[in-house]
Amino acid sequence: MALETKSLWKSHGGMQGVYTHASEACACPMTFAVFVPPHEEGQKLPVLWYLSGLTCTHANVMEKGEYRKAAAEHGLIIVCPDTSPRGEAVPDVPDDWKLGCGAGFYVDATEEPWSRHYRMYTYVTEELPALVAHHFPLADMTRQGIFGHSMGGHGALVAALRNPGRYRSCSAFAPIVNPMDAAWSRGAFTAYLGPEEAAWRAYDATALIADGHRAPALLVDQGTADSFLDDGLRPWRLAEACGAAGIDLTLRMQDGYDHSYYFISSFMPHHLRWHRERLGA
Repeated sequence: MALETKSLWKSHGGMQGVYTHASEACACPMTFAVFVPPHEEGQKLPVLWYLSGLTCTHANVMEKGEYRKAAAEHGLIIVCPDTSPRGEAVPDVPDDWKLGCGAGFYVDATEEPWSRHYRMYTYVTEELPALVAHHFPLADMTRQGIFGHSMGGHGALVAALRNPGRYRSCSAFAPIVNPMDAAWSRGAFTAYLGPEEAAWRAYDATALIADGHRAPALLVDQGTADSFLDDGLRPWRLAEACGAAGIDLTLRMQDGYDHSYYFISSFMPHHLRWHRERLGA
């Protein structure tokens, strides 16, 4: 449970920190960011997890996501994990941005050489929450929400569907909703989970819904000018799955927006307000 503070900055009356620790799940040091909004002494605050997309670290949303003003206004702790294990001993494919470091896909790998380090599902749903609860006693772990972008949107949907009693709210920016059948995720799923696609269903939102998993109301924003829309994201598949299952999905197609943080930061305030309404006072 040891934690090292790498940096602290005051922002919008709160504190933005970056921390590292030795992760048992990933068998390497891991870095994450936490924004604690201004608060009264002894106050307990809801926790909102943000999962980033391919090639990102904790720093991308921290530096470009523009969440601190709204998080301070709504009294939300924002936790931003890394997207994969990293380090000299960690397997990687440097010339493939869709596999290895920066591309953990929030799964627990079962195949060599990935299985020792690439256990990001366990890391973000079990190990890191326990660490945050221990070191940030103002975090109300009974009021958690989760959201993310692209690969991180996939991770958020999967975590919410597999843990319906844990997360009161879930949203996503341009998520990979059906990674089993998406060109840019099938390679990673094969490498991490093996060739048997039945094992992939535990990490595919549309498959999980078809298999009976449920989550609270979902919010998804998707840009119409996103170059990955047709071959990687395909939000209409999530809409079809939610419609068949009776899950309340709000899918907003945002005209002219692409896949970048210009898109994410434009709708970040709405997502934080949406989560705050569901996480309660």
